[in-house]
Amino acid sequence: MPEWPYPVKYGEENEVIGDVLVLGGGVAGCYAAISAANKGSKVILVDKGPIISSGSGGAGVDHWNFPCTAPFCKVSAEELTNAIADEAVFDPGISRYIQCKESYDCLLDAEKWGLPLRDVDDEFKGAPFRDEESKMLFAYNYESKFIVRVRGGAKIKKYYYDELKRLKVPMYERVMITSLLTEGGKQGARVVGATGVNARTGEFYIFKAKATILCMSIAANPWVFSTDRNGMGWSMLCPNSTGEGFSIAWNAGAELALMERSFYNPGQFMSPFLGTGFHEKTWFPTTVIDADGKEIPWVDRSMKTLPVEKRSLNASKQKLSLVGVPIFPYKMRWKYSAPMITPNLPNMIKKGEVKLPLYADLPSMPELERRVIFGLMVGNEGKTRVPVYQNYTEAGFDPEKDLLQVPVHPPNHYLFPAWFMGDPPSQYRGPSVGSGGLLFDWDLKTNLEGLYVAGMNGWGGLDHSQAAATGRYAGRIAVKYALNAPDPIIDRKQVEMEKARVYAPINREEGIGWKELMMGITVKMQEYCGEFKHENILKLGLRWLKEIKDVEGQQVYARNPRELVRALECFTVITVGETIIHTSLLRKGTDWGLGHIRIDYPKKDKEHDKKLIVIWKEDDQVKSRSVPVDYHIQPPYAPSLEENYKKHCEL
Repeated sequence: MPEWPYPVKYGEENEVIGDVLVLGGGVAGCYAAISAANKGSKVILVDKGPIISSGSGGAGVDHWNFPCTAPFCKVSAEELTNAIADEAVFDPGISRYIQCKESYDCLLDAEKWGLPLRDVDDEFKGAPFRDEESKMLFAYNYESKFIVRVRGGAKIKKYYYDELKRLKVPMYERVMITSLLTEGGKQGARVVGATGVNARTGEFYIFKAKATILCMSIAANPWVFSTDRNGMGWSMLCPNSTGEGFSIAWNAGAELALMERSFYNPGQFMSPFLGTGFHEKTWFPTTVIDADGKEIPWVDRSMKTLPVEKRSLNASKQKLSLVGVPIFPYKMRWKYSAPMITPNLPNMIKKGEVKLPLYADLPSMPELERRVIFGLMVGNEGKTRVPVYQNYTEAGFDPEKDLLQVPVHPPNHYLFPAWFMGDPPSQYRGPSVGSGGLLFDWDLKTNLEGLYVAGMNGWGGLDHSQAAATGRYAGRIAVKYALNAPDPIIDRKQVEMEKARVYAPINREEGIGWKELMMGITVKMQEYCGEFKHENILKLGLRWLKEIKDVEGQQVYARNPRELVRALECFTVITVGETIIHTSLLRKGTDWGLGHIRIDYPKKDKEHDKKLIVIWKEDDQVKSRSVPVDYHIQPPYAPSLEENYKKHCEL
């Protein structure tokens, strides 16, 4: 090992006190900290990485969803929230509605902080996706205009970071949060702070605050660890996101919901799939041709063939098509169906009407569409600016002349019954947008007093603009609570127990390395909580995770603070895996919309149909209950989304 370049201060304590503690410096965390600081609160912001580029948003963003309050948007917040809920079923109505009400304000905030947003140089003047009055550019649906292209999205976190500095928000970077502190050290009690360890110096941090907002991400993937083969591009999410927000909340007694949700999703794991010309999302609506140059038809929900200029419009008599919105399972001819490549493609291949391989045909696209896809979208989306846009361009790729081969998956899976184009997956399961997380109310408050949540730490966590909107919202609510909350009092015994746990790996000179341990954990998740679930193997999975934690976990060693943090992440993934398996055991039925297949219960779980299964720890025992997925408009809340929002939003 080379000499460690930073001073090592294991065990040395730093105590930091504030009003509002924001854990996680990604998109949600930045907006939460800025929002709270603008209310005059003393804010503390903590992140495991460098805040200027941390989190999934740190890699960039090409589009901004659901600015429903914008003058150009043709869809209301109520219409969009209800449309997605109708088709997705398990959609977080509270955070979705907050997103629709506040994402435009968040976008304007970012523009005010310096984000290049509008087409001020008239590069795309006259394009069908451009609003000539505002000079905004739209993605996917040019008619309803509910998704905006972000011109400066590749470096969007820089503008958040600059605003945090302007507001003089204290930022503690490269500090991994290891636990939440509670009153009296009791599980289920009021949250009064958190502990952390510095990834460079090994110092121990004790953060004390009247209110805490969890703004971390979901675990990048409890099923996959494949850095040797794919580098750090094995997940579309930030690979440093290992699920601490879930594990520390779970151990503190917070309620988690929808943790059983995960999907077969080939594109989830390998960022290069965004470099294949895959026609959806970033590349929408690229033309695809076969090996002989034959064009594969694009169709609307009525199977009517669409030319390029109609692929980004609603169908006849259709007010809204949800292109760009992740809805599972894949459906045809439903109310909100968006234009797509024909689902008859598999039959066309079998009959010899289409000759493989397939190619993304950028050269045939209209010039402005081609330039906005490869230049703006691919040039700004997370994990594509350097590996795709920059590297391809430097290698000589010319979108005006060159084709990109598009791999095709066999049409034999329930989520993609027709076909799927993208990179072959390294593994098959993974969490995605809309997966599990903390249960929350209209204040974005959890069941623990003093603990709030924003972004992907909440159940059904969504995308960049949802993280921004909920962070902005939670920051305001947390400040209001902190104004009248008692001072935080830390239980010293709880701190000492956490210090002993955290520093255990540095007291060993040999044993098991963190990579070996992480690989073993993810393999067991694949084997015992994979695509097809059964009570026997799920219970064996819990047994395996406990054994790894109690045996191999007690042999893991760390040679420096970085390895210490990686070792602690292994225990995080074990905890996240346990919550996934516990909830999977409780849902005794198969639900395709959750990616939850129980071979011992092939039919739906009637007891929990359209209900969230909620789990928490009480006296270290797993407890559970269920709540309707639309609890946000059930008593004691009003039946109206707008009424609930106005009552709680604290503008």
